[in-house]
Amino acid sequence: MNDNIKQKLSNLTINSGVYIMKDESGTVIYVGKAKNLKNRVSQYFNSSEKLPKVQAMVDHIYDFEYYITLSEQDAFALENNLIKQYQPFYNILLKDSKTFAYIKVNTKDDYPYFEVTRKIKNDGSKYFGPYITGVSAKDVLTLLNLAYPVRKCRGKLSKNSKRACLNYSLGLCVAPCQKYVSKQEYLAIVNDAMDFLKGNDNKIEKIISDKMQNYANIENFEKALEMRDYLKIIKKLKERVVANIPKNLSLDAFAYVSDNEKGAICVLTLRGGKILGIEDFSITDGALSDEETLQEFIIAYYQNKQLPDEILTNVLMQNDDFLQYLSQIKDGKSIIINTPKISTKASIIKMAIENAREHLFKRVSEDKLKFKRTLGALIGLKQVLNLSKIPKRMECYDISHISGTNKVASMVVFENGEPAKKMYRKFKIKFVEGNNDFASLSEVLQRRLEELDKNEDESFSKTPDLLIIDGGKGQLSSTFEILNNSNHKDIAIISLAKQFEEVYMPNCSNPLRLKKSSEELKLLQRIRDEAHRFAITFHRKLRNKNEYVDPLDQVVGIGKTKRRALYEQFKNLENIKNASLQELELVSKINKQNANDIYNFLHKGE
Repeated sequence: MNDNIKQKLSNLTINSGVYIMKDESGTVIYVGKAKNLKNRVSQYFNSSEKLPKVQAMVDHIYDFEYYITLSEQDAFALENNLIKQYQPFYNILLKDSKTFAYIKVNTKDDYPYFEVTRKIKNDGSKYFGPYITGVSAKDVLTLLNLAYPVRKCRGKLSKNSKRACLNYSLGLCVAPCQKYVSKQEYLAIVNDAMDFLKGNDNKIEKIISDKMQNYANIENFEKALEMRDYLKIIKKLKERVVANIPKNLSLDAFAYVSDNEKGAICVLTLRGGKILGIEDFSITDGALSDEETLQEFIIAYYQNKQLPDEILTNVLMQNDDFLQYLSQIKDGKSIIINTPKISTKASIIKMAIENAREHLFKRVSEDKLKFKRTLGALIGLKQVLNLSKIPKRMECYDISHISGTNKVASMVVFENGEPAKKMYRKFKIKFVEGNNDFASLSEVLQRRLEELDKNEDESFSKTPDLLIIDGGKGQLSSTFEILNNSNHKDIAIISLAKQFEEVYMPNCSNPLRLKKSSEELKLLQRIRDEAHRFAITFHRKLRNKNEYVDPLDQVVGIGKTKRRALYEQFKNLENIKNASLQELELVSKINKQNANDIYNFLHKGE
């Protein structure tokens, strides 16, 4: 513990608030909340023995800051916002967690329809789900629409509809647009469909089974097989029923287990007495207690999901402010958190615990290997390259061309040691003539830094911790000059030469040779090879596009739409050339002048 931390600890307040732990480079590594800042922050630095996962974080703390809040409930909200902002390594981050699908029906409509959605809104609609694994929301909706003749068209019914659509003729809709059914009769069908979504699937099973038999009787075996496949979906839904669970029970169960270094959380989703899905997560965090770990996870988990009315946990939740914060997320509606010891709910938690234990057992070794290849390698790179911070965002650049033609460049991004493909960007070289990789790389880096200053593009607006250039000393010198003359000279830059896998660094005459077996070199090779692959793919695509130029592009007045109409009519260029003027004029969108221009151009010089 340094003198700066000692001084700050002595001045800490007893108010509630949020604290931010930083490493030596100033990077935020953990964000926490406290009812009493002085007591909580001091716990990290006292002499008592700590869990290995906490000690691992404490070993990297160089400084901390804190913010006072009016209540612990406010601290929950501020902590959540700061975690989103800083993405600290020792906080639970579920930024890539999927937004699961629900089936939505707006019962306020006179004639409601069902649709799949991933966005939960406070609009008075009913949402059924989430559909996680095994059975997709799309399949369930198709099944519903097949069994119940509700309308498939979205939005408000048109008052000017002159006739019913094809679905009415096929018996898949009762055509409320034509008033063939009363509002009360239609709503009865909708209620039956919602009853199915709540878990009562015996009725729909009979409907689909009867359809299969009818198709078989008329020897439409293709349709009969289709109905059989839908019966399999219903069977999957039935298999998710757990013994003795009431049909109206809907909740989420969270179980947390840990070996004091790593942790695992299982989330079991129960809707209408059926298990819709089981998810397992590997957890690394710096929280001082299991309760805090699970609280942080639950808040992150429900960022883009609908909160149920009840949550079960295997860890006792004694914080009323946490409940109130969840209630805020749920638009003020009350929520129950239980830690059951007996009854059916206890068996649900037991199931979640067993899944979490199994996940922890299987994933500990995998997580250690992944850490070694990603974040562990990044920590190693910081040391061997003498960087000021861990290079959490790395960008690698490569040039691709053939004899100076169709010159392109790639920008590949790795975040936390893994490819972030949504952040990849590609460039066409605009200002460099001929075969000059040095100048091409300089142009690309210049343009990339200009985009960083504009702060418009999602990827370009993020400042990299490390730039990697595919090449040797020359490539590094040309790009370092651009970087050094910019407003971003504090960004680290290296190059990796492929022949001997040598790392060149600015102001160092001799290259650095990392051990071939080191995870640091392997990570640099992965991002370099990915940049090479991405550049070559773009170059080939551009080259193939430029190798064939459609002669019709050179005809004045013939654009994409008219060219498409010609090929739809004549299939190929040879048939267009053999067509008469009269035949050309008959093509949709081609007028007399167009036909003359096309005919004269294709027969020029004959």
